[in-house]
Amino acid sequence: NFHFGVREHGMGAIVNGMAVHGGVIPYGATFLVFSDYMRGAIRVAAVSHMPSIWVFTHDSIGVGEDGPTHQPVEHLAALRAMPNLVTIRPGDANETAVAWKIAIARRHGPTALALTRQGMATLDRNVYASAEGVEKGAYVLADLGEGDPELILMASGSEVGLIVAAGEALAAEGRSVRLVSFPSWELFEAQDAAYKTAVLPANITARIAVEAGVSQGWHRYVGLQGVVIGVDKFGASAPYKRIFQEYGLTAENVIAQARQLL
Repeated sequence: NFHFGVREHGMGAIVNGMAVHGGVIPYGATFLVFSDYMRGAIRVAAVSHMPSIWVFTHDSIGVGEDGPTHQPVEHLAALRAMPNLVTIRPGDANETAVAWKIAIARRHGPTALALTRQGMATLDRNVYASAEGVEKGAYVLADLGEGDPELILMASGSEVGLIVAAGEALAAEGRSVRLVSFPSWELFEAQDAAYKTAVLPANITARIAVEAGVSQGWHRYVGLQGVVIGVDKFGASAPYKRIFQEYGLTAENVIAQARQLL
């Protein structure tokens, strides 16, 4: 282990050098908000197809009391905008394990893992689909209720638990709901049209995406009639449960938005 100190750009450049040299699979870790400080190094890795791995923790306003200077809001969108960089935001421990496997196997470009600070429940994979679906970028966790789905709830990272809770509540009301875990746009866009349509059927226009970051980009997946529950302003200093409540990142708000769509 190397302790780089408070110098993310230096860390990024050194990790890139180790990746190019070979013989090791290097990764660097810091808060997601500080990815800005090492963006030049990330971009060089993407341009040069270096197999560097970045582990970005504290990935949302869930950072809590540190406040808006340490709460990433626009950073996922910024990473996703970079060509040849695969960004993965896993929703539980099993998805994180698969994300690591993907990052280690990817030898022709960098990979960024966005991980939460707050604890998250591990989904029961006897009830929900295998986390191996992360390899496809997005996958159907479950179809809840009777009949064909009338609503799609999609989310990444810590918000997957929110849509699971909301979906189960809506199913108990008699609604048919599809739950989609969506950890990586880049991996999903690499799939063929048949797979993408199978996950997000065109005839289901009632869609809600939930992510604790800017809503930019999600509209391509929810469509003109869909809703994005995101964070389109800077955060605030508060315990994460309080700030999630204030910003509408709750199962109750997802349920309310779903009822309006349906």
